Amino acid sequence: MKISIIGAGAMGGSLAQGLLKGETFKPSEITVADPSQDALQKFAETGASITTENKVAAESGDIVAVVVKPWLVENVLNGIKDSMNYKKQILIVIAAGISSEQINHWMKKEDGSLPPLFLVIPNIAIAVMSSMTFIVPVNASETNIKLISEIFDELGGCLITEERLLASGTTLASCGIAYAMRYIRASVEGGVELGFKAKDAEKIVLQTVKGAVELLQANGNHPEAEIDKVTTPGGVTIKGLNEMEHAGFTSAVIRGLKAGLK
Repeated sequence: MKISIIGAGAMGGSLAQGLLKGETFKPSEITVADPSQDALQKFAETGASITTENKVAAESGDIVAVVVKPWLVENVLNGIKDSMNYKKQILIVIAAGISSEQINHWMKKEDGSLPPLFLVIPNIAIAVMSSMTFIVPVNASETNIKLISEIFDELGGCLITEERLLASGTTLASCGIAYAMRYIRASVEGGVELGFKAKDAEKIVLQTVKGAVELLQANGNHPEAEIDKVTTPGGVTIKGLNEMEHAGFTSAVIRGLKAGLK
């Protein structure tokens, strides 16, 4: 099985990096296409195939992933449409705000055929196989769905969802990773103010956040149940949490997430 990635920018490049770390595809089974030869060089060094021609990439993959800016999607799809065999290939489009209706309109052939299609929204942690990825199957069989789910599960975790929830998924996970990093940055700055060197504060905060995530994943508890375990009556934790809430912490997070939908 082979996969072609059209677009080696921030997200396309991250997808390629994740796939190269995984075991689903050998490097020789991955093709990366981009008009910039410089963007492709690092992938060539891994053993992946590279090309500056989208048609070449589209012809070589059993799965063709178009990962470009939203305003480029139509042009790219029009350019590869005639190179694809819908009976043998699966199309993935990773681009915020592009609907399945638009893609079907652009990809419909004269005989009325359409490709098995997946709208996919990962986040940049896909580069280290830790993405939260949303998948919307369109014109896809159960076999197709199982295959694509397994690929993105290896790259972190995935959720098969409805197209109407993609925008919400984008703000919760794709934008959300930036929000999480902003919390980390703020905590590191706080650590410096508390007396730690910046590098030490960063190490402390990263391990603390990692520990929180792994604890919740391991036991399946609601976050508040774990918070209760460390909030001694009259203790420093509850004082700190309440001070954050006085400053609007929870409200600010929710408002930030909702702002991503406007």
